[in-house]
Amino acid sequence: MPVRNSKAIWTGKLEQGKGKIELGSGTYEDVYSFASRFDQGKGTNPEELIAAAHAGCFSMALAHELEQAGFSPEKIDTGCDISIEKANVGFKIARIELQTKAKVPGVDEQTFLKYAKKAKENCPVSQALRGVEIKLKAELSS
Repeated sequence: MPVRNSKAIWTGKLEQGKGKIELGSGTYEDVYSFASRFDQGKGTNPEELIAAAHAGCFSMALAHELEQAGFSPEKIDTGCDISIEKANVGFKIARIELQTKAKVPGVDEQTFLKYAKKAKENCPVSQALRGVEIKLKAELSS
């Protein structure tokens, strides 16, 4: 299996400094700062990138779970909210919430929810983030 990579460069002190994040694939790079992470400043932040990775991973895991059960999902639309809070020392990711809507012909809501919960548990990003509470809101769309 391939090894994926990215890098970050930070210059300066925490609140006045600035950084740049680059994906190893070269498809994305952006700036980040104290303000973009802990306020509303311009740029990205690590939590936003984790949220994107988690939404993508979960969507693929749900497609796989449904396919293995004999269903053919037409569309899976997943968002992810990550909450960062002040901790005793520094900050911590306190909560993650996945919200997904899927169009899956022939599946009933109870069956869909079963596979959505299974995908949440089995997606590699969820597994990596097990130390954080992960909530799931899942619904079928027409």
